[in-house]
Amino acid sequence: MGRVTARRSVLRVRDGEATRRPDALAAEEPMEIRVDGRPLTITMRTPGDDFDLAVGFLVSEGVVHAVDDVVAARYCAGATDDGTNTYNVVDVQLDPAVPAPHASLERNFYTTSSCGVCGKSSLDAVRTSSTWKVADDPLRVRPALLARLPERLRESQRVFDTTGGLHAAGLFCSSGELMVLREDVGRHNAVDKVVGHALRNGLLPLRETILVVSGRASFELVQKAVMAGIPMLAAVSAPSSLAVDLAEESGLTLVGFLRGASMNVYTAPDRVMVA
Repeated sequence: MGRVTARRSVLRVRDGEATRRPDALAAEEPMEIRVDGRPLTITMRTPGDDFDLAVGFLVSEGVVHAVDDVVAARYCAGATDDGTNTYNVVDVQLDPAVPAPHASLERNFYTTSSCGVCGKSSLDAVRTSSTWKVADDPLRVRPALLARLPERLRESQRVFDTTGGLHAAGLFCSSGELMVLREDVGRHNAVDKVVGHALRNGLLPLRETILVVSGRASFELVQKAVMAGIPMLAAVSAPSSLAVDLAEESGLTLVGFLRGASMNVYTAPDRVMVA
């Protein structure tokens, strides 16, 4: 799996017996995102699907909206003083007609794998206006379909099986078919990779789809879903209060504690057909 995983020697203790053995870990490395050669932000991520991550981040921030907005994405050679390509710097070239990212998007601090909004100048800057409205999306699903999605997500997590240390984001169509799955040490990175894949394949807006994430649902994950035109976000754990507030404002259906046949529908419950 290359740089997606790393191996370290560990002391394993079981029932009082200690042995040395190799252990597989989820890789975490910094990635700098540049736009037209200008540094924009640094995120800690699991290497892999880096172009999807960079482009998905730009979708989430309202910089790009369609496949034609992006001319190219490439790794930057000469990213170090000796000219070595570390594959940790991605430059996204925008169409000349696309306005450059606003200066407020530039991070003063790197974005960690657990908190995507670190470095934002203010919370108001996070409330990015979406190109698409999800409130009128016609998606309707049965609880039984939703109940099956976390298991399908878990079954498709190839790297998690090796490391046990990665989050996942999976995009499902209204029939429950998995469209794309991405893994990363950060939930928000995994979602950006899904959204970036969708934009690069001309699939935005993602109407009548369901985004399922491992772990909790944060404000930023709701924001990313809305920016991609996704009408439903389901998490296996709890949402934050701010996530519920934004989902309610946007008309997105937010599902939490999705575990088997049990779930909490926090906003826009009409999309879950219980009768």
